[in-house]
Amino acid sequence: MDKQDLKLSKELILSYKKRLEKEIFERSIKLKMPQNKLEEIINNNKELISLKKVLNQLDNESESQSRV
Repeated sequence: MDKQDLKLSKELILSYKKRLEKEIFERSIKLKMPQNKLEEIINNNKELISLKKVLNQLDNESESQSRV
């Protein structure tokens, strides 16, 4: 992957992650869930965890390419 591809991939994944967090947040408000429960859901959501890992990998790959 070149730098442009990495940047675009990262932006798309980050955008999706933010939308997912927003959706969880909005649903929790509708359900009148306590704040601590909302945070627990966000922190333990498997999809969000996976997205964070992928973003970290893209960051690492981007850093390694910038060193070359």
